[in-house]
Amino acid sequence: MKALAAALVAIVVIVTAASLYVFHSAGQLPRDLAASGVEALRAVGELARAFKQGTVTTSFVSYATQVSATKRLQVATVSETELFERRDEMTILWGQFALPDVVVEARAPVEYTYFVDFDKPWAFALDGPFVRVSVPALEWNAPALDVSRLAFTVREGSLLRDEAAVAESLRLALTELCRRRAGERVALAREPARRSIEAFVETWLKDRFDDGKDYRARVVFGDERPEARIH
Repeated sequence: MKALAAALVAIVVIVTAASLYVFHSAGQLPRDLAASGVEALRAVGELARAFKQGTVTTSFVSYATQVSATKRLQVATVSETELFERRDEMTILWGQFALPDVVVEARAPVEYTYFVDFDKPWAFALDGPFVRVSVPALEWNAPALDVSRLAFTVREGSLLRDEAAVAESLRLALTELCRRRAGERVALAREPARRSIEAFVETWLKDRFDDGKDYRARVVFGDERPEARIH
């Protein structure tokens, strides 16, 4: 009987101790959850507060200008081997007699670099887990034509015509022709440029805000519809 009584007492002690531990843990749990919840709310709210205070755009432009060391952010490069053509027509005898046409081609590698301007309007909007960024339309620097690899070909010629003069006329026009091509190549540069700006903004968010890593940037250019970049 003494052994049974001792065993019962031991069981009571174990159960009581376990109950006290559970009660203590249950008492600590709400406090721990509350503390972690407050911290989570503090972190999640940091970027939102910045938007409410209206400091996001100013802060970004200041940061971006310092990082890039210019007021332009270069965001894409397109390299193409371009073919330019000039067809030259001529008549003599007051337009009564047409000489054969001369067609000259110029081929050379050209590099087009695209940028966005920090002096033009940027806008940021918080949309759930996304930061919507409206940026200026893409612009471009003067195209870089590789003159060391510039080659001319007379595709249609005539002994009655000065082919060299037509080739020289085409050479003098190449700078303006390249500028036009730069505008035509914007479509090729747009998506690489978008990804480049989104990565740049996301890096800034991580550096500037404790909860910045939780957000993703989505960029819309000034010459696009607002829904162009909705995921």
